[in-house]
Amino acid sequence: MTVKTRFAPSPTGFLHVGGARTALYSWLYARHQQGEFVLRIEDTDLERSTQEAIDAILEGMNWLGLNWDEGPYYQTQRFDRYNALIEQLLAEGKAYQCYCSKERLEALREQQMAAGEKPRYDGTCRHGNAEHAADAPCVVRFKNPGEGSVVFDDHVRGRIEIANRELDDLIIRRTDGAPTYNFCVVVDDWDMEITHVVRGEDHINNTPRQINIYQALGAPVPEFAHVSMILGDDGAKLSKRHGAVSVMQYRDDGYLPQALLNYLVRLGWSNGDQEIFSLEEMIELFSLDAISKSASAFNTDKLLWLNQHYIKTLPADEVAGHLVWHMNDQGIDTTQGPALSDVVALYAERCNTLKELAAQSRYLFEDFGAFEEGAAKKHLRPVAAEPLALVRAKLAELADWQAPAIHEAIHAAAAELELGMGKVGMPLRVAVTGVGQSPAIDGVIALLSKERVLARIDMALAFIAERAQG
Repeated sequence: MTVKTRFAPSPTGFLHVGGARTALYSWLYARHQQGEFVLRIEDTDLERSTQEAIDAILEGMNWLGLNWDEGPYYQTQRFDRYNALIEQLLAEGKAYQCYCSKERLEALREQQMAAGEKPRYDGTCRHGNAEHAADAPCVVRFKNPGEGSVVFDDHVRGRIEIANRELDDLIIRRTDGAPTYNFCVVVDDWDMEITHVVRGEDHINNTPRQINIYQALGAPVPEFAHVSMILGDDGAKLSKRHGAVSVMQYRDDGYLPQALLNYLVRLGWSNGDQEIFSLEEMIELFSLDAISKSASAFNTDKLLWLNQHYIKTLPADEVAGHLVWHMNDQGIDTTQGPALSDVVALYAERCNTLKELAAQSRYLFEDFGAFEEGAAKKHLRPVAAEPLALVRAKLAELADWQAPAIHEAIHAAAAELELGMGKVGMPLRVAVTGVGQSPAIDGVIALLSKERVLARIDMALAFIAERAQG
């Protein structure tokens, strides 16, 4: 048997963190079992589904690297198949037409709630509806078994049993002719030969109803794994008020997909005390039975820690590929500066996000018109003129524009003037970068052209002279 899993989002909004974790777990299980992963867009909610949301889901999946083997399939393109099977169930007496008005159903609901009963359809049309005209508006309901129980072994929650008397007769086609979610999902999983369904715990109530539909159709019932919800760090259900919940918002905020995947896999699954997982390790170690049934709390600090780990440890070329988006987003023209992989190698230790890295390295690609006020006031004083002029002269003479030779030139200037390195290095840092903090200044200078460095030192010397006169 080939294991087949699926991710089946509804395109009514962006791809959120909970959905991304479900997609990851489904994808990992398929890859672990050397099976197949299917992407399906459940767009039967015609009023709320949008092309923009579909595009956002595909963009999020692609950014995370969760590639699919089949799809994307769209439920709206399969209505003929659903309706053919609904007609089959009607012909077999496993479904029936229901003509009950909204008013009757609402009155029934209020009556049941007033009596302390669980609101449910009372089966009026199940027992006959011959008095209605054939063309009168109606829904189609599935004839749920009245006896016995639905039992299934959930990979996360263990054995679950629901008595059929707790389930009413589900609507499987609306009055407008559109088949409903609970029916479509069963047909899709059957037709697509899905063997394992991984989804959120909010679907548990649907599962017994769907199992009865599988059995009525003579379809094999897949295995299920219902994962717990993700909470915010305050214990409430994760929502927009906790910050970024859209996957692409994390991209925009400067996170690497590797960091988000590593964080999400641990948000409900574990392998001992291990925290860092490469994608290959996730695939090798992942199992549905090791998913925790407890809700997981989202911790942004931990995600930030992971992000910095990956910025530091991934190959610089790989990180640079993701940095391109942030450079473009911040309007930095990278054609006029060093290779991004060299920038990553120098700045990785200092930055938690790629957004920070882009902002902090801007001066490598474009000139600045003014020095940071606090840094200039502290370090570009008249006393700095002599060391800056001397280090400029030594840098101008350098034929080898590499960090070690640059370091030697700065050191030689400090030694000649009998000054500590800070008395030379800090004014030089402000002169070359415009700010008071940067990576090792010899490394920064090595990434800039000699002409640009000398011009910036000249600008700092002019600033000092002007300040001395003022």
